[in-house]
Amino acid sequence: MSRFAVMTMTDAAAARVKAILAAKGPDALGVRVGVKKGGCAGMEYTIDLATEKKPNEDLIEKDGARVLVAPEAVLFLLGTEMDYEETVLRSGFTFKNPNQTSACGCGESVELKQADLAAMAGAGAGNAVGQAG
Repeated sequence: MSRFAVMTMTDAAAARVKAILAAKGPDALGVRVGVKKGGCAGMEYTIDLATEKKPNEDLIEKDGARVLVAPEAVLFLLGTEMDYEETVLRSGFTFKNPNQTSACGCGESVELKQADLAAMAGAGAGNAVGQAG
């Protein structure tokens, strides 16, 4: 029986996570994704190195890349796709999050609502893009 994944990650995100973990050595378990209050839109995505799994964290794995989702962020991140992009001006993880209602002009902060579990069970949701720098 398969378990629902809180988030998914693209091949590009998995490759970047694996590169980060390889550079940090054997103590690096994965990267931890969460949200915090801040920025002009109200919330920001957070990405930190994880050396251990905390209680109630979800673990997302793809091709050897490990992402832990902070339990307090789960309802804001349900259905999110994590990606990694490099452009001329910036590189970083991006998030296609159906729970995002708006973002600030610079793309560093977002407005998020908690996932509507009933709607998710009934139908797919559209995607919006936010970035974590």
